Amino acid sequence: MKLNDFNKLNVEEASALLKTCCGCDKWVTQLMQKFPFADEMNLVKYAEDLWYNTCAKEDWLEAFTHHPKIGDVKSLQEKFASTQHLAGNEQSGVNTASQEIIVQLAKANADYEVKFGFIFIVCATGKSAGEMLQLLQDRLKNTYEEELNIAMGEQHKITIIRFKKLLDEANWEGLKVSQITTHVLDTSLGKPGQDLSIRLKHQVNGNWQTLAQGVTNADGRIADLLPPAKNINPGNYKMVFETGDYFAKNNTKGFYPEVEIQFTVFDDGHYHVPLLINPFGYSTYRGS
Repeated sequence: MKLNDFNKLNVEEASALLKTCCGCDKWVTQLMQKFPFADEMNLVKYAEDLWYNTCAKEDWLEAFTHHPKIGDVKSLQEKFASTQHLAGNEQSGVNTASQEIIVQLAKANADYEVKFGFIFIVCATGKSAGEMLQLLQDRLKNTYEEELNIAMGEQHKITIIRFKKLLDEANWEGLKVSQITTHVLDTSLGKPGQDLSIRLKHQVNGNWQTLAQGVTNADGRIADLLPPAKNINPGNYKMVFETGDYFAKNNTKGFYPEVEIQFTVFDDGHYHVPLLINPFGYSTYRGS
């Protein structure tokens, strides 16, 4: 569907389709006040502004209830039938997972819901079941405030992906990738640093809090720490690489349990923060 075709729908039809992208009534109602949309980037801009600046905790939690639990593939066909055409492939990585990983995902999901009171929200597109399990176990260590904000960001990533699926003939060339990206290279092996947990942190009232989390893929990259087109405020940030766990998984004795890289965001440009690591040394630079 092209954006022009979407704009020709009646209000009820357009509202129903937007709700399949984000199941928050307040967000849909206020977004529809901008309907019809001038272009794709205006749609994204309005959606982001409402999500972060107008919606509140109860609205975010409402949106979370419209997602299946990671690993609960059956619910995609039952409870969430209204979004199946958009969500059907989002958890495809789980479909080929071993029974052991499925069981661990189920247990970690239960632990997560007990601790935080809402289900684990992650933009699962492109992630393997193993990556999602590792990320889930990492995020269980967060505070409630950290996790609520991370889940907000993950929901917005999902919303943008569903916009693109819904408007599959629209022009998305202007949609920027995550403002912050990273790439890990293990120089002792000459290979990407795969399955390395990373936290992006910012300061809140003088304390460092996790803003986003990810696990490096087979190429050692995390390209989606932040939602597309989402710009963070200028200031100081910190990338924390869980290098000790990475070396332990690879049966290597590493000197650094963690590597922390602080950097300054000056504007809305792209910031690539790579890490070159070996058991006894590391380096970084601002990449492109």
